[in-house]
Amino acid sequence: MKFGLACAGGVIEGAVYEIGALCALEEVIDGLDFSRMDAYVGVSSGALVTAHLANGVSARTLSRAAISQAGPELNLEPDMLFAPALREFRRRLVRAPSAVRQALWKYLSSPLDLSPVGALAEVSRLLPVGLFDNAPLERYLRRAFSKDARTNDFRRLEARGRPLRVISMRLDSSELVAFGTKETAHVPISKAVQASTALPGLYCPVKIDGEDYIDGVARRTLNASLALESGVDLLFCVNPIVPVNAAPEEGREGVPPHLSDHGLPSVLSQTFRAAIHSRRRTGFRDHAHRFPDADVILVEPDLEEPSRFFSNIFSFSNRHAVCERAYRTTRANLRQRHGEMRAKLWRHGLRLNEEELADEERTLFGRLRPASERPHGESTFDKAHDALDRLDHALDDYYRAARGAGGNAEPDKALRHAA
Repeated sequence: MKFGLACAGGVIEGAVYEIGALCALEEVIDGLDFSRMDAYVGVSSGALVTAHLANGVSARTLSRAAISQAGPELNLEPDMLFAPALREFRRRLVRAPSAVRQALWKYLSSPLDLSPVGALAEVSRLLPVGLFDNAPLERYLRRAFSKDARTNDFRRLEARGRPLRVISMRLDSSELVAFGTKETAHVPISKAVQASTALPGLYCPVKIDGEDYIDGVARRTLNASLALESGVDLLFCVNPIVPVNAAPEEGREGVPPHLSDHGLPSVLSQTFRAAIHSRRRTGFRDHAHRFPDADVILVEPDLEEPSRFFSNIFSFSNRHAVCERAYRTTRANLRQRHGEMRAKLWRHGLRLNEEELADEERTLFGRLRPASERPHGESTFDKAHDALDRLDHALDDYYRAARGAGGNAEPDKALRHAA
């Protein structure tokens, strides 16, 4: 049996959601380990997640990295994602005098053909193509994948039986490109992920081999077909990008009843999410016809959860809550889909852990939380609790690694895997 994983985008909140959902899946499905898949496909922030997993970083370790509790080489920090695109700003400013002169001359020479507003539109080329530079993200990945047994080379992952595909779009031709194939395997994984996460307007396009690349979600939501074409029997898909049904918010004190009352960002976000979700549903109907012998398990947020929609997708302060919420709602969703899940997993030699799934009080982090949320003057008692929680997480990883090795894993090897 071959298992695969496909993860979609969703900026930083999407990545954090995916990590929480993957942790929930691993806990309730015996024998499942997302760092040991037979195929990985990542789009946008999903590429960030799958690139780590393909390199042997466990989902549980990623959950700690999301709240800066995994160590300096893996911790996700805001400065690697939201560095101002100063070079792009300077490049546009240098062009300003010439562009203004050209627009003014065009308006004065043909005043009846071009309105003042039209003249302003002529200088729109001065607008930067992105607010932020995600080059720090590429440097972070390059460092992280140079440690231990990790690699920044697609070809080495392929040789290890962990093929990774990172999806991006070539800007000038709108062509979809899968980094990691024979033609693109020479591109470093870190560079491919940088390109796949270059969301237009937010990040500047990334130049690779003389071509500009942008976020892969512009053309594909998941691109699950890549994994299915490789012969995967069971594919796990995680998609954080869904529209919201804001109707339950009506009548709630202090919350406007309509998305338009929240301003342009909410309108654009709902439009974008609806288009992405519709495309994903169409793609999955096609997969059912093309790959009738394969099973797909899809995890998405609940459309009836407006609080997720109105949270700040650029905020790092809410990553603990987002990851925890994704973990708990995924477990709840799996309880609702109990019959369907059990049948699909049984067909592929996996088993749903009924006892683990029935625990409705379990949390992902326990008392673990980002350093920024810790109170000043923490007591020794609180610090001891944090240390015990870390130990509990490490033991969970150890037992999962032991189960994945058929129960015969050497303790020191399993503990190294957990780290």
